[in-house]
Amino acid sequence: MKPNPQLTLGPCLFNWPETMWRDFYFRMADESDFDRIYIGEPVCSKRLPFRNSVLPDILERMAAAGKTVILSTLALVTTKAERKTLQGQCDQDDWMIEANDLTALAFLKGRNHVIGPYINLYNEDSIEALSKRGASRFVLPAELSATTAAKLIKAAPDPTYELQIFGRLPLALSARCYHARLNHLSKDSCRFVCDQDLDGRDINSLIGQQFLAVNGIQTMSYGSQLLLEELPSLIELGIGAFRLSPHTGDMISIAKTIRALLEQEISAIEARKAIEKEMPNHHFINGFIHGQAGMKHVAQSLAV
Repeated sequence: MKPNPQLTLGPCLFNWPETMWRDFYFRMADESDFDRIYIGEPVCSKRLPFRNSVLPDILERMAAAGKTVILSTLALVTTKAERKTLQGQCDQDDWMIEANDLTALAFLKGRNHVIGPYINLYNEDSIEALSKRGASRFVLPAELSATTAAKLIKAAPDPTYELQIFGRLPLALSARCYHARLNHLSKDSCRFVCDQDLDGRDINSLIGQQFLAVNGIQTMSYGSQLLLEELPSLIELGIGAFRLSPHTGDMISIAKTIRALLEQEISAIEARKAIEKEMPNHHFINGFIHGQAGMKHVAQSLAV
């Protein structure tokens, strides 16, 4: 393995209660050793007031702990109010921004920032153009294969590339709210019912197959991404940072296991057993990185 791959914590994608959200990040500040921690609300602007009420305390705790924090922005900006909020986030100078919607790029031109996984990047020309505008890190889209990632990195090797290796994968966003509709509510009067499913709500296909999950307006994978055996190949091709996506359960323990794997203190087999024990309700997948259906678990070695 190449030295010093970074371990990062992505933003919480679920509608956790305000105190739970705050306490989670307090613990990340006090106990974790992530190289970067992303904090924000990428999914639904209706959750922002709850996040903003505790965000100053979280950022203060993070700063006191010496953590590197990046603010994650909305991934679907559709109203003037959302655009105004986004501009306010981008205009501040205290925290680096992860842009998850192209709207943010107008406010970030010339300033160092991260391109999040919701901005679809599939060619080196786009990476080169965004790099010239200030992007120094790219979080690769969930569905990208290792073969495609290798071609992009070879053509544009200068930025840092980050990839989610743990957690349900964000697949799509809609102007409609699935959680509201499932509860016979409108989006405008949703009653924040997505807080009933702290890791998203499982959705079966018409034939009863466990297939997807919904999280408010977001469609996610049913299975949780878990890339362990693939890490040496991913580091070799140029992935410089690996992201864990927050879920209920002991994320500190998951992070310690993966850190130990990255530092070659344990094997991938040992890491998988530990994570499966820690997260027994998760169904783990890795298909996308192998160039196959994302919902699959592929046992063979990663071909790049």
